[in-house]
Amino acid sequence: MSVRLPDGMRVWERGWLSANNVLFDGPDGPALVDSGYVTHAAQTLALVEHALGARPLVRLLNTHLHSDHCGGNAALQARYPGLLTLIPPGQADAVRAWDEQRLSYRVTGQQCARFRFDGLLVPGATIRLGGRDWQIHAAPGHDPDAVLLFEPVARILIAGDALWQHGFGVVFPELIGEPGFDAVAATLERIEALAPRVVIPGHGAPFGDPAHTDPATPAAPVAAALAVARERLAHFRADPARHRCHALKVLLKFKLLEWQRQRLDAVHAWAREVPYLVHLHARHGGGTAFDPWLDALIDDLCAGGAARRDGAWLVDRV
Repeated sequence: MSVRLPDGMRVWERGWLSANNVLFDGPDGPALVDSGYVTHAAQTLALVEHALGARPLVRLLNTHLHSDHCGGNAALQARYPGLLTLIPPGQADAVRAWDEQRLSYRVTGQQCARFRFDGLLVPGATIRLGGRDWQIHAAPGHDPDAVLLFEPVARILIAGDALWQHGFGVVFPELIGEPGFDAVAATLERIEALAPRVVIPGHGAPFGDPAHTDPATPAAPVAAALAVARERLAHFRADPARHRCHALKVLLKFKLLEWQRQRLDAVHAWAREVPYLVHLHARHGGGTAFDPWLDALIDDLCAGGAARRDGAWLVDRV
């Protein structure tokens, strides 16, 4: 169902290479939540400029600092020199030093133009957006430092990658042998306790039921999404190899979305320089050499319809 949002608030649903953007335009000034991937920065700028005209964007917020959520930050800061940029506190030092290893860009083989930050989105605090007070909640799991934004009157949740209509983002800590599944479960419990009527996910269309009246329970579409997420989490907990395989395909598919098409020898050259892929092959490759291991992953991606081989090329399929 189509979800109606309050006046002065709109969502730009982006493709999977870029996270959705949420634009607020109210008495506290225009603000944008998340800015997409760096190769889509011109499109992000065009969307903002078309919406605001000659008026400046005042604030930029990031639910977390994965490249598809903050890749447009630098371009927006260059376009709007007075822009105030707010990020979750956990990686403030990494942004200040621009440590691409700690910020995940190096380890995933992705890009992000360097940006600055001016303040923090501290869990437990509130922030005024679109004339409404939004609560900031910690949302570890997919990213240990991610946050949720929740407006308790209209009961709207900006979820980032903590909850989509059909799942949630890769649990990146688990890929390097650190716990993450319990944090996902705790975040899903937090979302259920907030009982949102509407969820704006980081990817995919907003979902929910604005007419839902019970403040103690999520709207039916949100409850259904939570059930799907918990079922998915249970499968990953029972079979971590399934989660690793899913994550590997996500990393490769994401890069293919950026390339659109790439020579297979270049795909192999890129993969050999991606620490996550090298680490996962070393720990879980079963003794298979890297190139045939990667070829098997590519074959799996093609078999699932997410890509296709075209002679010496790998081509994206939406």
